Amino acid sequence: MKAIVLHEFGGIEKLLYQDIETPKPGPGQVLVKIHASGINHLDHDLREGISGIDLNFPHVIGVEGAGEVAELGDGSNRFSIGDRVAIHFAQGDPTSDMWLSGLDGVDFTHGRIGASRWGTHAEFCVVEETSLITIPTNISYEKAAASIIGLGTAWHMTVNLGQIQAGQKILINAAGSVVGSSAIQVAKLHGAHIIATVGSEQKMSKAKDIGADVVLNYSSDNIFESIQDITNGKGVDLVIESVGGDIFAQSVKSVCLNGRLVTCGAHAGETVPINIIELFRKHMMIHGSHLAGRKEIRHILGLIADDQLTPVIDSTFPLSKIVEAAKKTANRDVFGKMLLLP
Repeated sequence: MKAIVLHEFGGIEKLLYQDIETPKPGPGQVLVKIHASGINHLDHDLREGISGIDLNFPHVIGVEGAGEVAELGDGSNRFSIGDRVAIHFAQGDPTSDMWLSGLDGVDFTHGRIGASRWGTHAEFCVVEETSLITIPTNISYEKAAASIIGLGTAWHMTVNLGQIQAGQKILINAAGSVVGSSAIQVAKLHGAHIIATVGSEQKMSKAKDIGADVVLNYSSDNIFESIQDITNGKGVDLVIESVGGDIFAQSVKSVCLNGRLVTCGAHAGETVPINIIELFRKHMMIHGSHLAGRKEIRHILGLIADDQLTPVIDSTFPLSKIVEAAKKTANRDVFGKMLLLP
């Protein structure tokens, strides 16, 4: 099969489009023929060796994808050949404490697709049968692959952890990112007033086009001061944060009394000083978020099927054009999701 293979950490030139042997599914596993694979910033971090996740080389990257069941391993009986499925990043175990606690989205008993095991930037991928989610018949593979991590994480942060309510003011940072563009749609669906931030002037109109009521440029605007003006000094009820660094610090200050901040990223700075007195006097909550569970993703796919949500797709590339796609990721020249199509 054709796949994107890493043989060592390094720059974009380390992404090789190669022929390798098609893997075989073991007991409880399924071989999926990939029709669309989502590109994520984690791919960039894994390639450069800065993700904190060890890789065994050679390694096939790609942390989310959608396709059809091509082969069943021994004991696999939940799906049939030809079934349309989405692949969850977390390869868990339904008997684990995490899964039984309702946290299957962060149960990595059997590893992480595209990280600790081979991923979806390939023509075929072996996954645990329990990681698969059925795709509704009226959703394309492209939309499904673009929604697992983006809309899944945004829903988990905004609805599950953020407890968003109609009429609330919500600040969504990095609106051009996969999670940010997805969170705008989720917040709009719930009737919130959305203040979005982007890192460049070129992305401001795009953020408005997908539902933001107000758009700030965090490269030039002071977020805290702007939020104070917009909310008449009250602050926002909820922040969806994925930038880190000074943006995170300004966002904490921008939260209102009894408000919440949910974070899932920190590429602009992982260590940030926080005024603890401000936290308890505001009675505010800061919550870290990783990934949505399968139940949430199934719900999201249903909303897409009903035309209530639509993943924002920036562009698609054939698998062989991985270098071109990786350059767009490195340059942050992306609004929404990019996809590889094997």
